[in-house]
Amino acid sequence: METVKSLEGRVAVITGASSGIGEAAAEHLAELGARVVVLARRADRLGELVTRIEKNGGQAVAIAADVSDAASVQAAADRVLAEFGGADLLFNNAGVMLPAPVDQVRADLWQQEIDTNVTGLMNAIGAFVPQLIASAARTGVADLINTSSIGAQNIYPNFAVYAGTKAFVTHSSRQLRAELGSRNVRVSVVEPGLVRTELQGHVTDPGANAWLDGVKDSLEWLVAEDIARTVGFIATLPRHVNIQQITVMPTAQAS
Repeated sequence: METVKSLEGRVAVITGASSGIGEAAAEHLAELGARVVVLARRADRLGELVTRIEKNGGQAVAIAADVSDAASVQAAADRVLAEFGGADLLFNNAGVMLPAPVDQVRADLWQQEIDTNVTGLMNAIGAFVPQLIASAARTGVADLINTSSIGAQNIYPNFAVYAGTKAFVTHSSRQLRAELGSRNVRVSVVEPGLVRTELQGHVTDPGANAWLDGVKDSLEWLVAEDIARTVGFIATLPRHVNIQQITVMPTAQAS
């Protein structure tokens, strides 16, 4: 007898899916039986991801979209509704990390972080939450899972704007849980510690790079698959169980 997979029949949308945590989450949720819709700007990377998922027996669709552009995200949501009847899981994962000392006044970097980590988050929520509410009304459960960071809690010099955007993600997630929980939409926020992804490769500040290099080999970092499995765990819990917030740290990372 064929085993029914734990996310069979569900439609999961993943933003920031062209690399790192988003890419790993798409593969893992597909393994659990979800039909995954992967969103990111890099269409070529999404195409490779879809091919890999399908080769492994999963179902996936790629939609090129820029989360900082509300119209782009809404167009993606409209397509998900038209083709699949709507999403019942949104993993809001797109993000950038561009630290710099505040006295350098790198307003360009600040704006990129705000556009992606805050505005992009809310663009996806605005586009897909109506679908989550409708899906929950039909089936009894839907999931909104947001990626934050340990930076939302702890202090890291030169990371003020990045950490501030992630504090927004964490606290707005708590507020949304209070708003959506009574409608059977579970809201969870995941706060990872150090994770090996291409995010670190975007850092240009020498001080931040020196700190990252200093911890690069001194402890075993998390990998994207660790967070992907955490997302899968949250989504497969009984429908009456909502993990509000989960912090995932490397064992040796103290703060």
